[in-house]
Amino acid sequence: MRLRERAGGIRQKARATRAGRLTLQVITGTVGAAVILLGIALIPLPGPGWLIVLFGLAILAAEFVWAQRLLTFTRERLRAWWDWVNRQHLAVRLLIGAAGLAFVAVVVLLSVRLSLGISLSDIWDFLRN
Repeated sequence: MRLRERAGGIRQKARATRAGRLTLQVITGTVGAAVILLGIALIPLPGPGWLIVLFGLAILAAEFVWAQRLLTFTRERLRAWWDWVNRQHLAVRLLIGAAGLAFVAVVVLLSVRLSLGISLSDIWDFLRN
């Protein structure tokens, strides 16, 4: 028996009673919210912060209709954005990419400055010597 089928069977058994449904919703809500909070904390850092937020939303969507609607809306907006970017001229796509890289660079520099107290001039002086 495949893992997905086994998990589906467990969820169906849990949903068979009112206490089981409530327990499943509490567990799903807690895990989904924790994943979303982790993703939100990681958004300013380079890495998959938004992807983790969407993963947490997908966890919530397994149990809550409002999360399913929000996830569907988000996917549609993301797909529309991606389609728009792909229709643009190469120069515009390169500009969007450069803006994204510049944003990440500023976030990294600010993170290093605020967490370690190292400024860009300190890094530059270190590299020159």
